[in-house]
Amino acid sequence: MKVERLKYIIWAADMNRAVKFYTDVFGGAVIKQNEVISEVSICDGIIGIHGGGEGKRTWTGLSFQVPDVLTGAAEIVAAGGQLLREPQPENGEPPHLAMCTDPEGNEIMLSRKRH
Repeated sequence: MKVERLKYIIWAADMNRAVKFYTDVFGGAVIKQNEVISEVSICDGIIGIHGGGEGKRTWTGLSFQVPDVLTGAAEIVAAGGQLLREPQPENGEPPHLAMCTDPEGNEIMLSRKRH
């Protein structure tokens, strides 16, 4: 089988708000947008944002590796997302994990590369 592209689909009650969140917070680039679905490219990955979602909290499995999860979590909250649990230091190292939601209720994770 020849795979042409891989994308991960999430749902949004307000697709435009979701697109703005992923482009503003993660520096994504919109590669497709119509009334049904939008596609945002982030670090060579594609998130498909499908309209018609119910805005309910849903685990996505999406994880974004960032240099600092505390700073990243603050940016998510500033952009209308939520922090589900305050990042905690582990074994004397800065926090490496932050559990968050986007403004549509999609649960996402921030992680920091461990040394």
